[in-house]
Amino acid sequence: MRILAGLLMTMMAAAAGACGDEPPPASGWQEPENYTYVLQSSCGERPLLGRFRITVDGGEVTAAEGLSEADRRSLASTELRPPTLAQLLDELAEARRTGADVAELTTDPADGHPAKIMIDPVERALDDEACYTISEYTS
Repeated sequence: MRILAGLLMTMMAAAAGACGDEPPPASGWQEPENYTYVLQSSCGERPLLGRFRITVDGGEVTAAEGLSEADRRSLASTELRPPTLAQLLDELAEARRTGADVAELTTDPADGHPAKIMIDPVERALDDEACYTISEYTS
């Protein structure tokens, strides 16, 4: 009976976490006003795929550079601006809020900034995934 009660409480807590307020997604990390990072955007079918060095000033993306010729073409072919880290975390929060099959965050152990975000809204659907790896972060 205790095992069943414990299992029920665990399931209820998980359901509440999925539907209610969640703790900050990046271990208390706060996005600074100014920083740079390299974004590897892969998976799925989306307009902005590749590796990009991104500069954020005043909370806004002010510069983005494709790190290869193909990445520069990807950047030039779309009107989309690469996201800030806060925008990536917002995308993750929205995926969790709407019940995505996969909505995972890995943070940097040193300061808690996002290091990897994996989103798959529907596991059985093709090309709806978003995979982000953040590297070379400096603030």
